This record gives sequence, structure tokens and C-alpha cells, in this order.
Amino acid sequence: MEMVPSEENQFVPKEGVFWSCRQSIFDEMKRISQIQNAAEEPRVLCIIQDITSAKTVNERLTLNLPASTTLSKLYEDVAHKAGYVNGTFDLAWGNTPEMAPLDHNSEMSLSDSGFEPGGKRNFLQLTDKDGEQPQIASDESGTADSSGLDDSSQERFIGPLPRDGTAGCSGDYSSPSYSYSSILSKSETGYVGLVNQAMTCYLNSLLQTLFMTPEFRNALYNWEFEESEEDPVTSIPYQLQRLFVLLQTSKKRAIETTDVTRSFGWDSSEAWQQHDIQELCRVMFDALEQKWKQTEQADLINQLYQGKLKDYVRCLECGYESWRIDTYLDIPLVIRPFGASQAYGSVEEALQAFIQPETLDGPNQYFCERCKKKCDARKGLRFLHFPYLLTLQLKRFDFDYTTMHRIKLNDRMTFPEELDMSPFIDVEDEVLTSSNVKSSTVLPPGACNSQVTSLWKSPQTESCTDSGAENEGSCHSDQMSNDFSTDDCVDEGICLDSTSSTERVLKPKSLLTFELFSVMVHSGSAAGGHYYACIKSFSDGQWYSFNDQHVSKITQDDIRKTYGGSSGSRGYYSSAFASSTNAYMLIYRLKDPSRNAKYLAVDDFPEHIKSLVQKEKESEEQEKRQREIERNTCKIKLFCMHPVKMMLESKLEVHKDKTLREATEMAYKLMELEGVVPLDCCRLVKYDEFHEYLERSYEGEEDTPMGLLLGGVKSSYMFDLLLETRRPEQVFQPYKPGEVMVKVHVVDLKSETIASPISVRAYLNQTITEFKQLIAQATGLSAETMRVVLERCYNDLRLLYVPNKTLKAEGFFRSNKVFVESSESTDHQVAFTDSLLWKLLDRHGNTIRLLVLLPEQSPGTLANRTLCQKVGGDSDVPFDGSKGNRKSVEAILEESTEKLKNLSLQQQQQGSSTSDSQKSSDASDFEHIESPTQEADSNSSLCVAADNRELENRIRATAGSSGGASSDPENHFACEERSDSEVNNDRSTSSVDSDILSSSHSSDTLCNADSGPIQLANGLDSHSITSSRRSKAHEGKKETWDTAEEDSGTDSEYDDNGKSKAEAQYLYFRAEPCSQDDSSWDAQKCLVVHVDKRITLAAFKQNLEPYVGVTSTQFKVFRVYANNQEFESVRLNETLSSFSDDNKITIRLGRALKKGEYRVKVYQLLVNEPEPCKFLVDTVFAKGMTVRQSKEELLPQLKEQCKLDLSIDRVRLRKKTWKNPGTVFLDYHVYEEDISISSNWEVFLEVLNEPEKMKSMSQLAVLTRRWSPATMKLGPFQEVILESSSVEELKEKLSEMSGIPLENLEFAKGRGTFPCDISVLEIHQDLDWNPKVSTLNVWPLYICDDGAVVFYRDSTEEPMELSEDERNELMKKESSRLLKTGHRVSYSPRKEKALKIYLDGGPAKDPGQD
Repeated sequence: MEMVPSEENQFVPKEGVFWSCRQSIFDEMKRISQIQNAAEEPRVLCIIQDITSAKTVNERLTLNLPASTTLSKLYEDVAHKAGYVNGTFDLAWGNTPEMAPLDHNSEMSLSDSGFEPGGKRNFLQLTDKDGEQPQIASDESGTADSSGLDDSSQERFIGPLPRDGTAGCSGDYSSPSYSYSSILSKSETGYVGLVNQAMTCYLNSLLQTLFMTPEFRNALYNWEFEESEEDPVTSIPYQLQRLFVLLQTSKKRAIETTDVTRSFGWDSSEAWQQHDIQELCRVMFDALEQKWKQTEQADLINQLYQGKLKDYVRCLECGYESWRIDTYLDIPLVIRPFGASQAYGSVEEALQAFIQPETLDGPNQYFCERCKKKCDARKGLRFLHFPYLLTLQLKRFDFDYTTMHRIKLNDRMTFPEELDMSPFIDVEDEVLTSSNVKSSTVLPPGACNSQVTSLWKSPQTESCTDSGAENEGSCHSDQMSNDFSTDDCVDEGICLDSTSSTERVLKPKSLLTFELFSVMVHSGSAAGGHYYACIKSFSDGQWYSFNDQHVSKITQDDIRKTYGGSSGSRGYYSSAFASSTNAYMLIYRLKDPSRNAKYLAVDDFPEHIKSLVQKEKESEEQEKRQREIERNTCKIKLFCMHPVKMMLESKLEVHKDKTLREATEMAYKLMELEGVVPLDCCRLVKYDEFHEYLERSYEGEEDTPMGLLLGGVKSSYMFDLLLETRRPEQVFQPYKPGEVMVKVHVVDLKSETIASPISVRAYLNQTITEFKQLIAQATGLSAETMRVVLERCYNDLRLLYVPNKTLKAEGFFRSNKVFVESSESTDHQVAFTDSLLWKLLDRHGNTIRLLVLLPEQSPGTLANRTLCQKVGGDSDVPFDGSKGNRKSVEAILEESTEKLKNLSLQQQQQGSSTSDSQKSSDASDFEHIESPTQEADSNSSLCVAADNRELENRIRATAGSSGGASSDPENHFACEERSDSEVNNDRSTSSVDSDILSSSHSSDTLCNADSGPIQLANGLDSHSITSSRRSKAHEGKKETWDTAEEDSGTDSEYDDNGKSKAEAQYLYFRAEPCSQDDSSWDAQKCLVVHVDKRITLAAFKQNLEPYVGVTSTQFKVFRVYANNQEFESVRLNETLSSFSDDNKITIRLGRALKKGEYRVKVYQLLVNEPEPCKFLVDTVFAKGMTVRQSKEELLPQLKEQCKLDLSIDRVRLRKKTWKNPGTVFLDYHVYEEDISISSNWEVFLEVLNEPEKMKSMSQLAVLTRRWSPATMKLGPFQEVILESSSVEELKEKLSEMSGIPLENLEFAKGRGTFPCDISVLEIHQDLDWNPKVSTLNVWPLYICDDGAVVFYRDSTEEPMELSEDERNELMKKESSRLLKTGHRVSYSPRKEKALKIYLDGGPAKDPGQD
């Protein structure tokens, strides 16, 4: 048979060539189809953040995968792209702190695991697995041997790193010269980091240093904790011991320090307070000494860290020396001497300066006891004893007396790796000191001089500061005999005075050589920063950077970079441009091979430490198991309609392998249904709480694991669970996916009621006819005559009338609300928007419930009101505070409600086809209604008119002939009792309320869910809706009270007769007495009002007239907010659309504003008083009124209410902006024409010492104040009137007023709010004196209006010289003064919480402390 080559170069039979080609074509078509299908498949965008190391924490891996990709394939792709071994890391959701890891082996697709396709970003975090870092794919063993790597090939790290999830410091600092490297895992460095709780970097650095100190660590391990004697939680040594064991044996990258800080007695707030690391070292050592009393470690701190020095004063005439011996734990080294422009260059230079004596001469001469006179002397410090561990503190924090701020000195200071301390001992002085000691003290047999130095350990002398000659020859035999110990001669430190001078001189240099092993670095400023430690291991001599949870190798070059400073010269300002990262504390260890300890190995641990290691290992394993359980636990919101407690909410935590039946039992117990509902009457269903939608039930899946039902373990779910209950005789209804839930409200047109909802489930593909049949089965109504109205939102009611249209086409969603009505009435025959059903539903959606507090009645008004009620036949009981009052209100309410209901039905029967003019005439009873009880009977009208006339007469009598004066009866009768604070609480009343009303004036506002139904007078249900519904009959029309003429921004919309403009439509209003359960107010004076919130404030006030007892023009409406603040509502054309259910309203008697009137608050300006702004009165200004007319009406009111008898020519009104005085108003200025005025306007009234000098708007009134540097005092304010904005004119007038020569006069503009207070310590240099400008209205002055504050001074006057004590005293006085006036004290230091370690478990709480 002939053979031919195929496409694969294989020989096939010739007759098979056709079939081979055909198969190839099919394979290619299949491949193309798969590519097309893959292209059409939704893709999932995954963004992965690798947080396992600092180098990768800012990098992102991006994968765009098909939605069908499995989780196991996702892990493979991430491992390949990240370069890790698959299975050595976890992936967790990045948008939750819990970060539940995804399952490594799951075959579930990304779309089923909660990933969102379609371009949405899905954030993941790549984290450690079981506390160990992921293995690099190229490293087959999964570990790296750092010892075999060359230092030059290793990336080095130094400096602060960003920390995950912590706020360790006030900021992250970095230096571009630093070599940041990747963070080495513990398998490479062998060390564990410490987690930063918030701002505990200073604590972490010190703990790591102590851990890396072999002598301290070994001594701590040798101490054994006795649990019977102390609580382990509060034992500081035990918690340190546990921490060190974990640092040495844990497999974690970093461990927590919360147990240690808890033993300090700290709460969580301490973690947010940063402290000084040297201060912490002192406090912690003190606490350890207290805890270790009467143990072998009692003197551990002193043996390791304590040195001794002599503080001496030597007479230069006779050589007599008085001295005392102090102990020290660290040596503070000055970076830059006080007043010097150059810093010390090295630690050696600073040490030499530390012991450099100073000469006391001149006025500072020393009184010599031997010479019996004042002599020149030498005062200084001398080291006697160096500790085994030498601690040097570089004093980088200082106080700048020029700026009065704390500063940090970043100057360069070098320090050697090996420090020779022998140059800092003066041998001759030591010999002299030894001879003086021997001649002035008597030592017991066998005692050495080191015993003398060991006596001085009192807290009062533990200081390195110059303290003078206080203890002259202060060694006494009786003290020494009591304090000597046989162990004193064996000291861990270096005793320099225990041998003869000859032996001391011949002492080998190596005994005074110290090696550096810890550098604690501070990065930042004096206001805050970050600490980390660079520590050398005594095991291998390698330097490491311990930066909170990150540990990495570093080199000597990195240590040298912590010297600070810059590469330039060390000038005065070099510190400002230097790196802010530099060494702060140095710890050296004495080089002595015979005494230098090594770290205890695990095998050499004491037995109690081995037990502790085993205990911590078991705890860590338990924690690991618990973490694994957490990773496999589904946490989802659980709801339950409890038969007794109503709707309950909780969180169900169930393992993913638990079945639905087991989860139901857990939910049953969680919701406390035992004994209330049987377990078999409960089930879990999928639930959407936001839409109140039951998505599906789980019939037949009782044995299915919850992990499968919920779609896996996720950080959050897009749905909830509902524990549904039933009665034993009921059967659970199955809920199938794809169904929608419908709440059906049955409407009864006869009784005008809307029933509570019935839940019905339907399918979106059902027709309206099928849906009606479903409702008919549930409600028993007739489907033939049924009308169904869908409420899509509160502004949209849709009648469902197309039989074959589906629910989906009509706009049904998961959860829906419909109203159904089935009756034989003729209401079916009219258009839906004209029907009674529409009106009921429209009213139902806009009715709110308000609580109205009625005012106290005055005697005259009460009498007239009683007369009115008797004439009208309402009640024979007077309206007062007695029990009869309630009956009177109920009688009025009953009649007014019936009247309103009749009027409403008349309006509805008329329909909407009549013209506006017909409406106005036919329905005049309720369109122009003044009171719900208004009748044709003239007696009622007569009563109201008489009541109004009587009240108006009283108001005129109160305010005189002034029409603009305040006429509030409460202000008249209780003016003196009303405090300024009460008055000030009403500030900005109208403006705030008007802003709220204006913002919600539109009808198209947000819809809120309704609350439970409340029966109204006509049977209508009211529920909580905060938005208005636009009536169809008036859509697109401008209502009469919204005309542009009336909405002019004034406070009132009354016409000249005090009546409101005509209403275009009656809106529902019903009032009833308030029960004790409705309000905390007095029920005798409270009304519950159900009202359509589309009603205007004017109509609302008119409806309240019969209950208040006066016309709407004679009372005011105040809205009460949550904090009981009251704001007056004054815009009568605004609706109540911003109100919601159970809002409170207070009614107060007083004349309401007429059109064009504004309520004004008047404050007195007192420029030279501590409080320059004092409230006087509330008054009324009118549009078109001149300033002089307003002053004429205001002065009688001030005389009556404030006892101020003022002359009209000696007062001025001026603009008030917050507390700043502004433009002076001239008498001829007209409000609204020359002066803009608004609701609740505020104005200053200023009393003048002479007639007004301001005559023109071109003039400028400036407030000036003289600063006298020689006396450090500010003069009083004096006003200067300028004819122009010329600087020259200002200086001439200031010179003329003060007598300062013009060429010596300097001025500066004040800063801030009037009176521009400033500290006398700052004013001389902080203000911009003598600006180089020719006019006042340019930068930097910008004085363009009256009221600017200008300080001036004599340039030849020198500032007062202050001593340090005087400056401090003045600083305190200024601080107190400025704090009282509410001004910021810029030089006040930041208040810091004192660092304390509490030995009794915690601080004592001060009940008076907030």
C-alpha cells in the first residue's frame, strides 16, 4: 500500500489522507471554539499584596483569570508568579481584619467562592502559613543558610520600616542614604521580632536589647516564679521570662508584648502613648528591683548597670575638698553645650566635657570650711566605679528658649566600637581623694574603700547633675558599720579606689575597655518618632536590626550611619538640615573573657525554664489549632423573629463541616428559643435583611455541610440567615430561588383603613392575572374586582391593570410592597389619580406624627379663652392646669377632627376637574381656614377677635409705641430670670431651621422604610416617612404660597393684616391629647398631631390656633432637636417635609414676624473687658428702616430690660462676625438697601465716650493697642479714625496719640479673632512688625474694613531682661490668661502622660478624673 506523510510527519495509508485532514480540521475548529468560549467567559481580576516581608509589602501581583478557575489553580498561579513553593503560604481576603484564608485544595471556582467578575478588583493578601514565611521556589530545602552567604552579596537593612496594621509612631521616617533590605525570615537570622501594639516601638527596642544581653537573660532564666506567692498576670519578671523564652524558641516571625504591658498595669490607651526609651529603662529597672527583693536577683540591676562617681568641690587656696558619692545607671552626654554654636564631635569629647571641672570665682565663690571665707574653688565630677554594662545616653532632646519649643539635635556624634575609659580617670585626684577619705573616716577592719562608695544608693543622690558640696566628708563610722557587707568587695563593676594608687596606675588597659553591642536609634523629631535597635550578637559578632516585627542583618557601615548629622561642617544650623535618624542610647559591655557570659542553650535551661518552654510550645500548638478552626469557621449574621422578644440579631459561628441540622440546633440555642418553640418548629433559611427578603429554604439538605450551603468560608457574605419559626399546627412554606416576596396591604375604602401587611411569594414571570389569583387565595378578596397598586418608591404609585404583563415588566424586585382593594364602589370608574384609593394612599405616605408642647397661658388670655370656649359651646371647664383641662382639650379635638374630616370628604367628592377659582369659592371653608373649629356662628369669631385685641394691647403696653421691639410675653415677665446662656441657646434659630427646610423643600427626596401602623382619626395608618410625596393633581404647578414674591428670603409670609396667603389644597391635620406613654412632657400641655407633611408652616400654625388660644400671628413655633436645643421655624411658606415621626415642637407666645421683619440679637461690644462680647436683647428690625430708627426703638427696650440708659448720639451699631467687630453702621443707612440683613441676624452695640466721629463710608475705624517691651505690658484699646487707607496717616495719628517719634514708631496687624490676644513673651518677635507697604489694603495687612486690630511700639525701647525664674513665672501667668480667654498658647509644651509601671496591677482610678 502506498504511504504518504501526514502533517505530523508520520506515514499513513494514502486512502487515509482524506480522513486525517478532516480530523485535523475538526481539531482546529474545536481549539478555536475553546478560545472563543474562553474569551467570552467572565474574568476575575485578582490583586494580591504580599505582606510576608517589608520588601514586598508595597508590591502588587495582578492576575486576570477566567471565572471558572479553581482555588487550587489560583494558588498554583500565585506561587508561580510570586516565586514561592505552593503550599507554603496562605491567601486571605484583604478587605477584612480577620482575613480567613482560602482553601488550598478546593476545586470550587472563583465565581462560587465570592470573587466578583467583570473588571471589579478582588483584593487578596499573601500571608505566612502557620507563622512561617513562604519558601522560595529556587531553594529546594525551603530554608536558607545565611552563614554561608557573603556579607557583600546580602542586601542590608537599617532604619524604620512600614509596619502592617500598626500606627507605631507619629510618622514613618526614612533617609535616602540608608540601605533598606528585604526582611530575613527567622530561619535565616535566628531571631524573632516583637509586634508593635500601636506606639510601643520604644518598649520593643529595650526588650530586644535586654534579651540580647547574656548576663541579664541568664540571670532572668535562673529566677524561678512561685505561682503560690503572686499572680502570674501581674508578675513583671515572669512575663519577661515568658517573653524571652518565646523570643528564643518560637517559630513565629514576631510575637506580642501585650502580656508584658499588662503586667506593667497598662491598659490599651498606654499603647498609644510614646515615651522616652531611657525613661522606660529607669522605670523598668526600678520595678524589677522591687519585684526581686529578697531573692538572688535582688542586686542584679546594680551589679550589671550601676556605677559610682564623686561630686566634689575643692578649694584652690588650701586644697580642702568636700564631696559626696552618687550612683548612676547611665551617663547623660550633652550633644551641644548650652549657648554654643558647635556640637561635640564624638562620645569621647562629650565624656571629657562631662568630667571637666568648672571654676567657681567672682560672685560664685565657694565658702571654704577650712579657710572660713569665700574662696575660688573647682567643682566637678569624677568617675570612681564603672559598671559592667555601661549605658550612655546622648541628650538629643533640648528646649529652644527662642521659640519656646522642644527640639531635637540631629548633630553628628561618633562613637567607637571599643571605648577605652581609662583617660577619664584623674589618677592624682584619686590619690588625693583616697588620702582625704582615710584621714576623715574610720574604717572597720578588713574594709576596703569600695565599701565606702557602695553606701550611697539613696534615690536622692542617684543623679549626675551638679549638686554642690552638700555632704562634706559625709562618711561616718556608725553608718558604715551598719551597711557593710562581706560581699561588697566582690563587685561586678570596676572598683577604681579599692587599691593603692600604684596598683591603679599599673592596671592593664584591657580592664577599662568596653565593646559596643547595642545602639538604640530614634528617627523623627521632638514631637514624636520611631525607635528601633541595632544589636550585635555575642554568638557570632553579627549586627542585626531589630525593628519591631522585622529582624535583619546589617553591617558596620549601617551603624556608622546612625552617627547623625550631615557631611558638611558642624555649624549652628547644621542640625536643621541633618538626618533625623540617629543614635540615642549606647550600651557597652566590659571586655573581660573571664567574666563575659554566653547565651544559655536550650539544653542548658534550668528545669523550670524547660517546663515553661514545654508549656509555651503546647500553648502555641493550641493557638495554631484554634487558628485552624477559625479559618474553617463560617461567621454569618443570624436573625430570628422571636415570639416574645420580636426581631433578634446575632452572629452564627459554625464550622464548615457542620451540617445544616447541627447549625439549626446551634442557632436555636443562640436565640434562646428553648421552652418557647420546639426545635422541630424551627429552620434556617437564606435571608436578605436589607430588602427583608427570604431568598430560599433548604428542604432535603439537612445533612449538607454548611460550607457547601454558604459557598465556603468567607470574610463576609452577601446574604444572611433567618431562623424561621412556626406553630406546631402550621407547615413551613418552601422558598424557591427566583421567587420574590410581596407585602400585601389590604385597603378598605369604607372605613378608610389600611391593614397590616401579609407576605406573599410570587415569580417574576407570573402575569398580573396570576398574581391577583395568588393574592385572592391569601386574602379572600375577589380577583375580578381587585385593584393592585405597586409602590415602587414613595413618589411612585403604579396601578397594575394590564392582565398579561409580567411582574418583572412592572418593576418587581426581591422585596415589594403592594396595596390591594376589592369593592363594588364606583371608585373603580374614575381615573386612578382622581380616585379615593389614590388619595388614601397619597395621604398614607405623607402623614407624620408630631408631639406639640403648648405654652403656659397668662391670666388675661386664659379668661378670654374660657369665654371663647363657653360661647362656642365647646366646654364649660376652664383651660388651666387642673384635671378639667384635659376634658376641655378633648372636647375641642373631637369637634375639630369631625369638622376636618367632613371638609376633607367634601374636597375629595368635588374631584380635580373644577377650576382653581371654583375650588377657591366652593372650598373656602378649608382653603382659607383660620381654625378647625371655625363656624358661621359670629360668637366664635367675636371671641377670637376679642382675645387677639386683648393680647395685642398687652404687647403694646409692654413694648411701648415701638413696633419693632420684641413683644414676647415670656421675655416681658421673665426678662431678668432668663440667663444669657438660655438666650444664647436660641442663636441662629431661624437660619438653621430655614436651611433644614430649604434643603428638603423639594418633593423628590429620599424614601425611608415605614414603621408600624398608627390609627388616625379617619382610620388611616400613619408611618414614618421623612420625604414628601408630590400630589398628581398639583404636579408641575406652582402653589400660591411658593410665588417668587413671597419666597424673597424674609422671615415672614404674612400679608398686611397678619393673615397667611391662601392655601391651594386642604392637607390632613388631626390632633389628640398626649398620653403619658407618648412623651416625657407633661401630658396636660402636650398634643399628638397627625399631619400631612406637605402642609406649610403657615397652615400648620392656623390649625393649631384653637389649641394655643391665640391667632397664629401671636405665637411662635420652635423645633426641638435631640440635644434639647430649640430653633425657631419662621419661614411660613416652607413645608414640614424635613420633620419625621415623633419630632417635638414647642409653642411659645409672642408676636410672630410680619413680612419684611427680621429677628436680631444685640450684643454689647466691650473692647477693654476680659469678655468683649455680651448679649443684651432680642429685637426686631424691619426692611426699609434706617439705622437711627432702629436705635430709637432699641434704646427703650435696653432701658427696660437691661437697665441701660443711653443717649442715641453716644451709641453706634456695627457688624458682628462671630466675635469680630466689623463695619460701623451710619445713622442714614437703610436695612436691605445699604445693609444686608438675614434671619437671626447679630449686631454689635458699642457705647461711645464722645459723639460719633464716623460720618462717611470712606473713613476707616481701627482699634489700636500699644506694646511696651520695657514693662512687658499691653496698653488698652484706643480707636483711630482714618480718612484714607494710608499707612503714613495711621503712623502719624499713632505718633500724635502716643508721643512716640514718627521715625521710631513701628506697627503690626493682630492675628486671629478679636481681641487678637497674644502672649507678651511672643509679641515682640512673632508679629510682622513694620511691614514695607504704603497702604493698609494690600498684603500682608489687608485692612479693608472697620474693626481691625493694630499693635504699635517704640523701636528704641529695649525688652525687659528676665531671669529664668521670672520668665517661667510670666509664662505661667500668660498661659493661664490666654487659656481663660480661649486663645491657643503656642508655646505650651505638649502634655505627655507620665510613664509609670504599676506594681499592684494597675493605676488607682480617680472618680473625679474624666
